[in-house]
Amino acid sequence: MAKVAWIGLGVMGYPMAGYVAKAGHDVTVYNRTASKAASWSRKFGGKTAKTPKDAAKNADFVFCCVGNDDDLRSVVLGDKGAFAGMKKGAIFVDNTTASADIARELAAAARKIGVGFVDAPVSGGQAGAENGTLTVMCGGAAKDFKTAFPVIDTYAQAAVLLGKTGSGQLTKMVNQLCIAGIVQGLSEGVNFGMKAGLDMEKVVQVISKGAAQSWQMDNRAATMVAGKFDYGFAVDWMRKDLAICFAEAKNNKARLPVAALVDQFYAHVQVRGGKRWDTSSLIHLLAND
Repeated sequence: MAKVAWIGLGVMGYPMAGYVAKAGHDVTVYNRTASKAASWSRKFGGKTAKTPKDAAKNADFVFCCVGNDDDLRSVVLGDKGAFAGMKKGAIFVDNTTASADIARELAAAARKIGVGFVDAPVSGGQAGAENGTLTVMCGGAAKDFKTAFPVIDTYAQAAVLLGKTGSGQLTKMVNQLCIAGIVQGLSEGVNFGMKAGLDMEKVVQVISKGAAQSWQMDNRAATMVAGKFDYGFAVDWMRKDLAICFAEAKNNKARLPVAALVDQFYAHVQVRGGKRWDTSSLIHLLAND
């Protein structure tokens, strides 16, 4: 079993780190709010550290799951950052959904100190983290991915190396762009069916067996009909992810007209008080117009 440091115990990181510990690895956690780290330690039996540097000392792997590029820099770089405590030959695995640029920046810094780096954003949301069934999209050196895979696999149903550094983050952008269009289409279809007086439970049962089927339909259609949005992947997080996509699209010249439109719909949801609502809350704009 490996010695693992875990940085970031939010709604995703908390259960993910738990799966690593339950697999038998020696886990030390750091969280900006120390009480959260203490709670995790009581539940899963691992140790806590006062700084990312302290958590990373002598670790074979350092995992990170925080909010954005700036959060990453704050816990990785500097005198108290994770890189300051990592030993040569250790591997840093970043599960944060962030930009491809920060992945390349941190990978370059890691190489200078003899540390491996894998950008490894995840998909599957809070439910996937809690059930240990996340999809992990990875970028980096093949040897680093192969070495880290057994630990990543503790919280994943699939983990794939997609190319060089940054490829994991770029793939997560593709993932989020696909979701944005699907959720809007599902919202319009479900709202249309409700307006038409159809039994939407039966409708979903039959159309989910055909070409319209999607993860969103299987897992969100019923709650969309019920108007239940107080769970899941928050609108604030989705807009953060889409902003990353738009920034990258400026670099590669990709056109994102539907995503830009859906992003504005999400902005309206935020105005209605839905910042922490699940992304399926797009239907709220249609049903309550």
